[in-house]
Amino acid sequence: MKNKKLTTYQMAVTALMTAVMCVLGPLSVPIGAVPISLTNLVICFTVWLLGAKLGTLSVALYLLIGLVGVPVFSGYGAGIAKIAGPTGGYLVGFLLMAFIGGLFIEKSKGNPVISGVGLVLGIAASYVLGTAWFVFQMKCELSHALAVCVYPFIAFDLAKVVISCVVGALLRKRLEQAGVLKLQNAVSE
Repeated sequence: MKNKKLTTYQMAVTALMTAVMCVLGPLSVPIGAVPISLTNLVICFTVWLLGAKLGTLSVALYLLIGLVGVPVFSGYGAGIAKIAGPTGGYLVGFLLMAFIGGLFIEKSKGNPVISGVGLVLGIAASYVLGTAWFVFQMKCELSHALAVCVYPFIAFDLAKVVISCVVGALLRKRLEQAGVLKLQNAVSE
């Protein structure tokens, strides 16, 4: 029977990536109902380094930190009102983004093209959940929600995926070669 406990190293790296999300997550450019944020770029890097399980855990920790009132969400927002509010579905959707993107990165052994497809699918899943949540909360038409919450962000999010696939693949490879990245056993269990 395999030991399914996280090692100290795995916990430390997971916590480190959560901390990076907490530092960069509040930085945003308000362009409407949903701001441009660095959070999803950090999530892309997180799953490049941690994979699906630990990457999703890191995002869950980030959401919990924000839920208890630490201002880590875009625009230094926090609390249950932020998650339950109109744009909260996009925050919850980060879990889907991390898990789906992480799975593609793991299964493709870090192939940048296949990993990029997975990250795009993860972002799309986040868009679907977030947009449905927004439509429900705001009682608006789907076309309005898409115009306000999705269309303005597609180019930025695709650029973040490309950046993460170039830098993330290189970083992952170098850390593996250096023997620093030791998370693969936890990811495959």
